[in-house]
Amino acid sequence: MNDAAGARDSQAPAAAKGEKDMKLNKVWALYYSATGTTGKVAATIGSELEAQLGLPLEEVRFTKPAEREKEYTFTENDLVVVGTPTYAGRMPNKILPDFREKLAGGGALAVPVVLFGNRSYDNSLAELCAVLERNGFHTVAAGAFVGRHAFTDELAYGRPGWSDLFEAKTFAKKIADKVKTLSAVPEPVKVPGDPDAPYYVPKGIDGAPVNFLKARPRTRLAKCTKCGACVRVCPMGAIDPRDVSSVPGTCIKCQACVRKCTKGAKYFDDPAFLSHVAMLERSFQEPRENEVFL
Repeated sequence: MNDAAGARDSQAPAAAKGEKDMKLNKVWALYYSATGTTGKVAATIGSELEAQLGLPLEEVRFTKPAEREKEYTFTENDLVVVGTPTYAGRMPNKILPDFREKLAGGGALAVPVVLFGNRSYDNSLAELCAVLERNGFHTVAAGAFVGRHAFTDELAYGRPGWSDLFEAKTFAKKIADKVKTLSAVPEPVKVPGDPDAPYYVPKGIDGAPVNFLKARPRTRLAKCTKCGACVRVCPMGAIDPRDVSSVPGTCIKCQACVRKCTKGAKYFDDPAFLSHVAMLERSFQEPRENEVFL
């Protein structure tokens, strides 16, 4: 396993049971962020922690298939901000195995952060906290932030905006104050939700459950220049590079190809998917607040 966090000082005295070597050497911001909103929040928190603690920061993108192939082993001298969006009220189910298998805490402090598209983060933050604790991290704080919904600009458009990022910085300052006073392994941060709860069931405009698992992005051939940007940004590697209108792989509806296509060539036309989007736009217009836990 690649030791991304570096080796511990072999001269440091062993800590007594229940105590912790509280000398932090580095801050990390590691995140899965298909359309960039989760990454913006996680990186902002990491950057402010860097400033407040006077430590170097390393940003790790954990989004594309090649980026998730690498394994990361951290140590008790690391503080790691870990970010993921909320998909159907939990962590993205196709990415979850990588969070479980590729991140080894080694006693590092962790700050789990989730982004949600103005509906609810449901159980995603509780699930991320549980995954990190099981992987050997010690969760010291956690946050749920609002971002533009991947499916539509009608929900939380422009977020995270200036005020959201200001809240993220304020949150980071409080985290820095907390870790500066730690003298022992912290109790896991308490957040709402059930890490083992089922996924949120999407509903259509009529309120009935809908299933759009087989939905795939379509291509407006008259607009497509075959530049391959959609292939490069797809976190599942689902788009055929030889024919960008073909999606033979697993599509998780992250909308990265739609959001990143500068020609507007990618779109979804699945009726069940569009009905769900219409329901979201009708039901969740009221701006939601960010929530943090220390």
